[in-house]
Amino acid sequence: MAIDPYDLVDDSFPVPALPGRVVTGIEADDVHGSLGADLLLQANNCVRAYGEFHLALSGGSTPLPFYRCLMVDPRFRQLPWERTHLWVVDDRCVAPDDERCNFLHIRETIVEHVEIPPHQVHPMDAHLPGAAEAYDRALRETLAWREVGHDRLDFVLLGMGGDGHTASLFPHSPALVEPEALVVANDGPTVTPPARVTMTYRLLNASRFVAVLVMGASKHAMLERVARADADDAATLPIRGIVPTGGELRWYLDRAACTGVQSP
Repeated sequence: MAIDPYDLVDDSFPVPALPGRVVTGIEADDVHGSLGADLLLQANNCVRAYGEFHLALSGGSTPLPFYRCLMVDPRFRQLPWERTHLWVVDDRCVAPDDERCNFLHIRETIVEHVEIPPHQVHPMDAHLPGAAEAYDRALRETLAWREVGHDRLDFVLLGMGGDGHTASLFPHSPALVEPEALVVANDGPTVTPPARVTMTYRLLNASRFVAVLVMGASKHAMLERVARADADDAATLPIRGIVPTGGELRWYLDRAACTGVQSP
């Protein structure tokens, strides 16, 4: 018997039955509030348990309003930035002052406005030769200070493209089948130019908490596809390859993404 890819939440609007837990909100502010609360909880728990918090953020237009929310909403003033290591999930191979650079916007929106020690901010420098190998090495060396089993990222924020990609893991791209590296360069006919540097499934799926933020009616059709797919479809829908092995996967969706109808 086929599984219906939708459940009803509060009988208000249909929600895709995605892997992991699904958190919804009517509008963006509702979703950002839920995501921010979970981020704050995870950050403070990790600081208490390990003395530090390793956070990996994605770029793109969808998360930027959330990052601004973290800066201005009084509910999130207690985020322990001074104990946070800030990583970048992926970046384009462009100069650091190029508007297409993910870290440029993360730096301007977050780093310049919080008390985070400079040595705990880790731009990807994807424009430099050997950037993937250098970032892989930095992750391994920094996380190695933790006990075995806890040497992983604590919170990763991902998005989902209209083609089902996440991070810079594009359909049928070489990075999807990388078995060992934590970070790789990725390019090819299915990768939206320019070339990228990206965290791999190995690193992302080892993370303690993976949040996927998907907003807007334009993502509705792809969410339907993802809800009906399984992990074997990751080559075509890379987001389906996000299957945390010892952590939690949680989706954050607004009503428009769930229903395909944009609010007036």
